[in-house]
Amino acid sequence: MYSETEDVIRALAENAESVCRAYLPAGRREGSYWIVGDLQNNPGRSLFVRLNGPASGPGAAGKFTDGATGEHGDLLDIIRERTGISRFPDLLAEARAHLGRPQPALPDRPVPKKAQALGGTPAAAARLFAVSVPVAGTLADTYLRSRGLTQGGTMSALRFHPKCWHREEGQTRSIPRPALIAAVTDGAGALQGVHRTWLAPDGQGKAALKAQRRAMGHLLGNAVRLTPHDDILIVGEGIETMLSLSEAISGLPVWAALSSGHLGAVQLPEGLQRLYIAIDRDPAGQRAAERLSASALDAGIAARVLEPRLGDFNDDLRANGKEALRQHLAGKIGPEDRHRLLG
Repeated sequence: MYSETEDVIRALAENAESVCRAYLPAGRREGSYWIVGDLQNNPGRSLFVRLNGPASGPGAAGKFTDGATGEHGDLLDIIRERTGISRFPDLLAEARAHLGRPQPALPDRPVPKKAQALGGTPAAAARLFAVSVPVAGTLADTYLRSRGLTQGGTMSALRFHPKCWHREEGQTRSIPRPALIAAVTDGAGALQGVHRTWLAPDGQGKAALKAQRRAMGHLLGNAVRLTPHDDILIVGEGIETMLSLSEAISGLPVWAALSSGHLGAVQLPEGLQRLYIAIDRDPAGQRAAERLSASALDAGIAARVLEPRLGDFNDDLRANGKEALRQHLAGKIGPEDRHRLLG
């Protein structure tokens, strides 16, 4: 039986090198493989994409394996990761466009009075952020303070929405719930996405949901810029983690990349001289630090890794307090920046 998906995957495999050159341009061909650092298109030799081979089965063309993480998949997975496209029909449309194939004709249907905007676009993210309100005095402020974080109400990158729609996987009905909203911006300061953290009705923790956090828009390379950078920057994973560092060392600028995968791919700003990478205590954090440190080194930026005592820096803050966290960081931050600890 004909399957368009299988046909597209087969066509991508037949043009594997073209796909790699378009979506993983930091790599290069070596023999029968395209070799690059990872799915975030960082330089390196960890991820191998097979360029030649049978249409299916062992050794099939278009299959990739990342020796460092164990990730594997096909060229559609690479396109999904590099474009951020989540809807499968849109992913097929992107693949068709790369292959130069026409898009399928849709059946005639009544033209709606007003076209509906896609839910995951930067435009949709900007609309959500625009209708949200400042954090100070809201349930989002209550939530952050319950985690020892007092500065969220002063940061323009964070906002609160009292009725942000949420739908659990497998459910058909969305429910409005209070949420902390964070702006994801690019190097020019343009909003490219938002991150949503749904909260308990009283603000004392996250909502009792399977999916407590979700992002929308374009995240790859971008970040939640909690405070402006200058010649130095601390970048890490979660929002609460980076707010914890800001509590202890308010004189240093902090960004949140939202995940270990995105941390390794953050685009560093021009003029940066020193970079501190705040990781969670797990293998994914270590790998992200290695990738970002390599990018910093290539750009001539000195990089240091900051590691917590416990699982993450918010765990440290809540368990030991602000002063203990500051003393812990004082031994890890370069001497040229220690005066900013009193910022």
